Amino acid sequence: MEPKQVVARKKEIIVVDGLSFKDLNGDGQLNPYEDWRLPVEDRIKDLLARMNHREKAGMFILTDKPMGISVEEGEPTSHDGIISEVEKDHEYPTPKHEFPTSTLIHDFQLRHLIVRENATPEEMVTYTNTIQEMAEESRLGIPMVIISNSRNENEDATFNADQSVRQFTTFPGTLGLAAMDDLDLIKQFAAIGHEEFLANNIRKGYMYMVDTATDPRWFRTFGTFGEDPATISAIAEVIIPVYQGDVLDEDAIALTIKHFPGGGARENGFDPHYAEGKFNVYPTAGSLEKYHLPPFKAAIQHNPASIMPYYAIPSEEKSATPQAPFDRGFDENVAFAYNKQFIQELLRDELGFKGYVNSDTGVLGSMAWGVENLCLTERAVKIIEAGTNVVSGTTDVDAFQEAMEKGLVSMERVDGLVAQLLAEMFALGLFENPYKDAAHATAVTNTPEKQAIAYTAHQKSVVLLKNEDNVLPLTKNKLAGKKVYVELFTKLYDEKEMVGRRRVGNNTNTDEINANLPNLIQAAFPHIDLVADYHDADIAILFAEPISGSYFEATPTYLDLQIHKETNVDIEKIAAIRQAVDQTIINVNLDLPFILENLEPLADGLTASFDTFIQAILDVILGEVNPSGKLPLTLPKNDAAVAVDENGICASPNDVPGYDKEKYMDIPYTYEDSQGNKYGLGFGLQYENA
Repeated sequence: MEPKQVVARKKEIIVVDGLSFKDLNGDGQLNPYEDWRLPVEDRIKDLLARMNHREKAGMFILTDKPMGISVEEGEPTSHDGIISEVEKDHEYPTPKHEFPTSTLIHDFQLRHLIVRENATPEEMVTYTNTIQEMAEESRLGIPMVIISNSRNENEDATFNADQSVRQFTTFPGTLGLAAMDDLDLIKQFAAIGHEEFLANNIRKGYMYMVDTATDPRWFRTFGTFGEDPATISAIAEVIIPVYQGDVLDEDAIALTIKHFPGGGARENGFDPHYAEGKFNVYPTAGSLEKYHLPPFKAAIQHNPASIMPYYAIPSEEKSATPQAPFDRGFDENVAFAYNKQFIQELLRDELGFKGYVNSDTGVLGSMAWGVENLCLTERAVKIIEAGTNVVSGTTDVDAFQEAMEKGLVSMERVDGLVAQLLAEMFALGLFENPYKDAAHATAVTNTPEKQAIAYTAHQKSVVLLKNEDNVLPLTKNKLAGKKVYVELFTKLYDEKEMVGRRRVGNNTNTDEINANLPNLIQAAFPHIDLVADYHDADIAILFAEPISGSYFEATPTYLDLQIHKETNVDIEKIAAIRQAVDQTIINVNLDLPFILENLEPLADGLTASFDTFIQAILDVILGEVNPSGKLPLTLPKNDAAVAVDENGICASPNDVPGYDKEKYMDIPYTYEDSQGNKYGLGFGLQYENA
């Protein structure tokens, strides 16, 4: 066995037989759980015997806490400002009490922490190292698992990497990754993400979503790989091994695949972040097994460290039942994290998942759908009985401790669930060395070489939808003597929204982006003759970025998929521009499968992007590269295709992907443009004679 690198900052090093070990509990002896030479099972058994109820209860809890760099002036910090010790109440997005970091680690004994800031590598490594030092000081020296959502995808209207506020190498959005139709490039994406997570000392990723997007009004569609289970499965099978390796080790990033058994089966788009969307619905016989479970089955073959169930409740009343694979129907109308039938019987027993189960954020409190009548301790008991190991978005450690001390749960069951969490910590090498070097992180994060790979992905994510009379590409010859007008059409954020944007390093509002857009285009493409007034232009290149809905709040009615003022695109101005110029080229950013009937007729050339850099979109429009992207989603024909009747039944089934919806409908679903092209899954044109 190769000697392990052992680094201690708060405890002593013990040397035995010339080998180094960390004296994690400070007793001056080499205990079995401190001995890296022993099998992990032996180390876990020894550590479990030493842990008290409070320490075991803390293992069940996962929460987020802002870093010291995020505190407001005058608020308390520790460790020279690195650690936030703020304690206060929050009302949005859900009511919660924020505790000091030291309380979380030393009192609540939490060992799983989410970081959300868009921090520099130096800030991130300094913070995570300090968190690990605080954990090392504890009675048993159990380290922390530092977790983050994905950090390598673009989210805003951004010109290029130089303009991006993201600290990690920035690829297009996940829908854009699917649109590339290039698994080799997906593998490079994962390799870059792996290296940057590891260097920045973030050892677990809350990613990726393998949900099949079946209802077009689901706000979280933007975070999926689209609607095709086969494509989603293939991407999962590439990404997981790259991040995790064949088995978890000191160089692995553990992944949490979400949201089991598939978050796309929404009831008319409403999300279970709010009560209106608390049901997963399967109105189509066999849809769960045919469309939603396959990506999870594919992922499980590569042993993801954990899987996250969604908030939602399986509804027998709203589904065609019995829904395969449940021949007897659904046992309980309770959220998946509490649902033994889904977690233990389906996920673990039938599908063979060997990792641990990590609930979504808030399922113990404000989103405890189906168990609202239970107190917190009763909810903790039900979660343990269902087989969920970690509950996210809470600090209610007392509920789990009380369940143990009152004998409401089997300690054998508790130890079995905690053992899975400890196994991940041991495998990742956190007990020996949970520290990283900030200079190394800075050196390998978001390098020019990585940016070049990501830029290729941006270019390949662009889909050419329409090219009337071969207006595209706008080559230098076609632009000779022509004047060009450019504008971005999207949401202008209010001050409250800007506060949230600034927290992740985005200090620019979209009016400022628009004002600077001509300068950026001129610098990148100096041959374009730009004008400030569209009345003076021959050609208009317009970027439409519709935004509809909210992550945490239900819309008063069903989510609006039309492109117009209500979804933050001034369609009247676009129409006026169309009247004033000879040729109009429009790019539409699709974080949802928007209905294009208002926009497509106004375009001579139409492209689609998925949080793609504007410069890469222009590369396609100007013929620098031939478009190769393919739609990862089917775009609905019109409002009728997604209309909901007085009984809440949608014209197109909520649980079936767009490419198959017409099998269950009497009217067309797929959008058809003026050229006779249908914008269905996999559609994408290329330039002729390219």
